[in-house]
Amino acid sequence: MAPKMSKHFDAVKTELLKNKDIDDVIRLGRDMVYGGASTGDNDWEGKPSKSNLWFNMTYSDQSALNFFKIKLTQGRNFTGSIADSTHFILNETAVREMGLKDPIGTRLRIRTVPGTIIGVVKDFNYASARQKIEPMVFQYSPKDCWQLYIKTTTSGTKSALNSLQHIWKSYYDDMPMNYSFLDESYQKQYTNEQKQGSLFNFFALIAIVISCLGLLGLCTYTAQVRTKEIGIRKVLGATVFSIIQLLNKEFLLLVILANVIAIPIAVYFSINWLDGFAFRTTLPFTIFLYAAGITIAIALFTVSFQSIKAAYANPVKSLHDE
Repeated sequence: MAPKMSKHFDAVKTELLKNKDIDDVIRLGRDMVYGGASTGDNDWEGKPSKSNLWFNMTYSDQSALNFFKIKLTQGRNFTGSIADSTHFILNETAVREMGLKDPIGTRLRIRTVPGTIIGVVKDFNYASARQKIEPMVFQYSPKDCWQLYIKTTTSGTKSALNSLQHIWKSYYDDMPMNYSFLDESYQKQYTNEQKQGSLFNFFALIAIVISCLGLLGLCTYTAQVRTKEIGIRKVLGATVFSIIQLLNKEFLLLVILANVIAIPIAVYFSINWLDGFAFRTTLPFTIFLYAAGITIAIALFTVSFQSIKAAYANPVKSLHDE
């Protein structure tokens, strides 16, 4: 949001809210995905002499917390009065790292602005999941809010953009309007993971196909080598099921052995990959059991085709050929 438009924010907001597809409009002094300014120039009551705490700065007005549904755990929100220019709202991480047990009312200086802590918000992830939540401070300073955030209805994005474009042209007819979607910006942080996932799926599929072809070839060869044995067993009264079981057994044992070797390796690399994220899901062991079950089922399906064919072959013909 350029300076000329920023000076008339209230009028811009009023005009935008006339569109029924726009739910709310706020201004903010940082990019909620890629971050904003940071400062280590701070002081507070009881600050340890060796403290080297840095704050992520967020210039805002009284509407930001409600807009992003950021929950207050202590104190109050900004009211929009001039007095708020000397008030600060911190996140839980900032309070914890400052060592404050009762933060409300504590005197705090950020750069050249002395003030008082009036509220504490619940920690929220405002960066990549790879990063830990860092100390953040909300400072009431509408004049430093250079980004416009618009919340639209689910189906009203195009209508909202048209309204914004119309207002933008009334201020900057010769300048293009730049905009982005918050959810898309957030997803861009994980582009590498998405590409890696696609490559992994592709090569995993190739590996499965090659493995199945190898199993099928090995099973075919085994059935041919053991043709006479199968014929004798059938003549002696062996059932089709017992022959299929005989042929499948050794291949299933190989697949089970492969899973026993592969699962610990997969667990190790999965945990190692997840360690790169400050926020990560718990890795349930059942997922590896499911994977093992699927591989066994695929292997069983692959070898059973040839095993059934061998089991139903005419034993007289096989013994005569031998």
